[in-house]
Amino acid sequence: MTTTTTAPVVHSLAFMNGDEFRIPVFKLLKRDGTPYKHAKLPELDKDKALRIYRAMLFTRVLDERMLAAQRQGRLSFYMQCTGEEATIIGSAAALDDEDMIMAQYREQGALAYRGFGVDEFMDQLFGNERDHGKGRQMPVHYGSKDLHYMTISSPLATQIPQATGYAYGQKLSGLGHCTLTVFGEGAASEGDFHAALNMASVHQVPVIFLCRNNGYAISTPAHEQFSADGIAPRAFGYHMKVVRVDGNDILAVYQATREARCWAVENNRPVLIEAMTYRLAAHSSSDDPSGYRSKKEEEAWRDKDPVLRMRLWLEQQGWWAEEDEKREQDTLRREVLEAMKRAEKRPPPPLESLVTDVYDQVPPLLAEQLDRLKEHIRKYPDAYPRGARGLKEDTQGSGGGEHA
Repeated sequence: MTTTTTAPVVHSLAFMNGDEFRIPVFKLLKRDGTPYKHAKLPELDKDKALRIYRAMLFTRVLDERMLAAQRQGRLSFYMQCTGEEATIIGSAAALDDEDMIMAQYREQGALAYRGFGVDEFMDQLFGNERDHGKGRQMPVHYGSKDLHYMTISSPLATQIPQATGYAYGQKLSGLGHCTLTVFGEGAASEGDFHAALNMASVHQVPVIFLCRNNGYAISTPAHEQFSADGIAPRAFGYHMKVVRVDGNDILAVYQATREARCWAVENNRPVLIEAMTYRLAAHSSSDDPSGYRSKKEEEAWRDKDPVLRMRLWLEQQGWWAEEDEKREQDTLRREVLEAMKRAEKRPPPPLESLVTDVYDQVPPLLAEQLDRLKEHIRKYPDAYPRGARGLKEDTQGSGGGEHA
């Protein structure tokens, strides 16, 4: 029999429970944007620093405007990244552009950093004919093949083992890429989390597991989810490198992820990062956080606003000023509003797109079901106004498209 570890031998019985040590939190910037005394900041040039900050500002503006649109009844559902921008954008900025990102559902900042356009965001949110997913997904479930961002899946934690599998393929390709998968501490309670870490460690694949520990699994606080020292210590059970970082300190997140990427790619080994952060917004537009957390708690975290901390650091470098902030905010608000108006006016995807993209030729059974659907829409035109118009035009030989 062989064992995976060589442990020392003792002759006095002693139980251990992990209280012998606690994993520290890696920090570089104070709340006022100044570095800690002995902090060594990562090398970050002006262009990249401003690209990061503009992605943070865009994400904050997008979230504010789209939540308002949801409250106005213009959008069915929305989820904000507010308060977690440093964790999401800082980690994305530390990757190479061809590294895969497998996110949960609050990581729009990573897409913004990689260049996902404002119209692309809006087309997905409204599920119109230009939506990459052709209206098949809920709002905020983005995806981009060009930007190496896997389409979001609603079921919790499914992306974590998928990331391990994708990273195994990257290892076999030998092209020097890795996968970053993002999830919350609530998702870390799913079995998929443990299966993924074990598989990644056993098969030695270049994957970074990024847990954004924001303190709540929807309404369940962390102390009701687990009794150990957070998520980070779980890495030891899988013989995996781990670091805990201040998730509101974007330079710390960037440096931790950059180092993790180097280790993962150069050694084909996984890394776990636990980012300690807080979602300043509700879990989603369907959630009311006042039922499970206090205003005092929220205000304490607002003082740690990651966007403000990054802005203060930029100002100290002489790379940003008050007039830059006002101009950028005004520009982003205008662009988001104009893009939303354009997206609202675009028609939904063609009805036929319901049965395409999987088969080269639509199977007879699906074709029959589509014909029945068309008949149903013609029978109840008031329930499907735009779809009914398209079908009526089609039957009258006008050549109109079919939309539902």
